[in-house]
Parts: sequence; C-alpha cells; structure tokens
Amino acid sequence: MAFLSLEQPDGRVSSTAEISVDFMRDWRRAALRLNSGHRTAFQHGYWLAAWYEAFHDAAPLIAVISDAATGKDVALVPMVSRVKGGIRVVEFADLGVSDNNAPILAPDAVLDAAAMQAIGNALVEGLRALPDRFDLLRLKKMPAQIGGKPNPLVSLGRPGSCSVNGNVVLTGDDYAAYRASIRRMQLPRCWRVFSRFGDARFEIAADVARAREILDVMDVQQEERMRELGSPFVLNDDIHAGFYREVARQGVAEGYAVVSALVCDKGIVASTLGVRHGATYFLLRISHTGRTFANFSPGLLVTERTMAALHAQGVRRFDLSIGNQDYKRRFGAEPVPLTDVSVALSWRGLPYALRDHAAQGLRRHPKLAALAARAMGKPMR
Repeated sequence: MAFLSLEQPDGRVSSTAEISVDFMRDWRRAALRLNSGHRTAFQHGYWLAAWYEAFHDAAPLIAVISDAATGKDVALVPMVSRVKGGIRVVEFADLGVSDNNAPILAPDAVLDAAAMQAIGNALVEGLRALPDRFDLLRLKKMPAQIGGKPNPLVSLGRPGSCSVNGNVVLTGDDYAAYRASIRRMQLPRCWRVFSRFGDARFEIAADVARAREILDVMDVQQEERMRELGSPFVLNDDIHAGFYREVARQGVAEGYAVVSALVCDKGIVASTLGVRHGATYFLLRISHTGRTFANFSPGLLVTERTMAALHAQGVRRFDLSIGNQDYKRRFGAEPVPLTDVSVALSWRGLPYALRDHAAQGLRRHPKLAALAARAMGKPMR
C-alpha cells in the first residue's frame, strides 16, 4: 500500500504507510522542496516560474512525492487543475507551450519497476483523496527517461502512446562530420548567398535587451507566416509573449534561453528561440522573412548556425521539437516516442479516460487511425 500524505489548508498532514504525497498550491514554495535533480529543460526553474506566473486559467497543483520512512523527497510533479468539458482535469503545467512534461527526480532517486509503480499509484490515490473531487488525470508528452533516470509516471500508461514525438539529432563530437552528413541541404551555399548582404552575420543574443528585440521581430514574422497559411497564431498575445520574454529575461545570461538570429543591413532576416539544459538543446520557435530571402533558406540556415554555435559550447543532443515536418528528417533527426497517460479519478472521468485509451490504441494501427480520422472529418497530424 502506498503511504498517503495530504497537505491540508491549515498545514496539517494526514498519512497512512510507504510513499508520501504532499499537494501544494504555490509553485514558489513547492520549488524549494526539490530545487535540484534530474529534469528536462521544461522543468527548469526559469521555465516553470515563468509559466506559473503567466498562465492563470489553471490552478497550480504540485505533487511532492517522498520516502515515508526517511522523509526524503523523491520527485516533484508540476501540475495544474482546471475545468475542461465540464469535468475537473489534473494535468501538467503546459497548455501547449512545453515540448515534453515530466516529474523532477531527486539526484539519488532509486527507481526500479516496483518503485515506479508505487509512485504512480500513490499519485493517483492522493489525487482521488483530495477534497477537490477531481475527475481525470491527464499526463501528456512524457519522455521515457529524465536525465538518464526512468520516468516513474510512464508506468501509468503505455509507452509511446502520445500522438506527437520528439525529433532528436545526435551530432557526436565531430561537427564537421555531422555537417557533411547533411550536405544535400546545401547550407554552406546558403551561407555564401546570405553573406553577400551588407553586414551579414549570425548572432546569439548576449543580453536581455537584444533578446527582446529579436523576439519582437520573431512575433511579427511568425504572425505574417501563419496568416499566409490561414492558421491562427497566439504566441504574440499578452500571455504568451510575456511568458517567452520572462523565460528570456531569466535565462539568457547563463545560456538557458537561446535567442539567435541572422542579421544584415536589411534587419533581422531569421531567428530562433530555444532552451538548453546540459548537453541538450530544444528548438522551440523559428521565424524568417518572406519570399525576398527565400533563395538561401533562412529558416534552415539560422537553425544550423545555432546548432554549430551550441555544439562548440558542448551541446551534442538537439531536439528539433514535436511535429514531423520534412526538414527535421533532412537534419537527420530521429523520432523519439513520448507517452500519454489518462486515469479516471471519478466516475465522471471514466468516459474521457476510455476515449483517450481508444485513441492511443488506434495510434498503433496507422491505417485504421487514418480511416477513423477521415470518418470524423479530421486531418491526420
């Protein structure tokens, strides 16, 4: 049986045997419980602090999982709760801006199969026992590994069940060899064409002011591109724009937030925004000007220049974000499966969990999934 420990409004803790779960409603307080350990770039303190500050449509709900015998914290799960479709849903602090989601694991966490199952079960039991009467636990886009440690919450679902995946390029230590492997993209020729413009250069923003200037241009360029495609664009609204700028404000100086650009006498031609954690970099956004500069593929060029600069700083693993656009294969990216979990916390959440499980099952049979999508009038992703 899992040990259940619940933080009450008055600070009291109730408990019952092995794993303890405290639920906290304030990210700043919760972050103090486990401020170091294994995590991805999207559980970094800069990312989550900016996230909880920016997005107010969901209520913070952070689970701190501990060893009941020693009182030592084992994992922290950054989540929120909100009403969606008439039911009370618990999910990761994401709302579509994070490429993956995961718990933060203690540096010395020991996670065998039994421990992972116990952690997952304790989280579910703890949520069911809260007075909020939650209906559904939905954990999306989870990697199987977190800093080399197994992700204990994957045990609640079927590995690889997510509809999206990461796209990882492993360059190795020899960047020249990697660049030769993608020579068909003709990026050296693209650089020569770009270099004909006056004052042509590549740069990574060294301070917050320059990062904001590049992000301002990025918002305009991406909105124009989405308008051309007839797609909605929200990343420049007050909430999203403020979020990305706060991540940059906190993280540019030490290299966590990476804002890069191709610049010439015509202005900022292309730019990227990404985040770095250790030897891994996640590309989040790319922007570029329209057809005027299309002859040297500015979006691809600024991506490769960013990779080259970060490789020189020790990065060896480049995740080109979720979504399977063709250019990612051209960079040599390999798909990395992610896992979704849906657990009913009440009878009201059961139909939604069953529907999620059915959708996850269909993903194992692409042809059947395509037929189902067409029958429902939905495009396949």
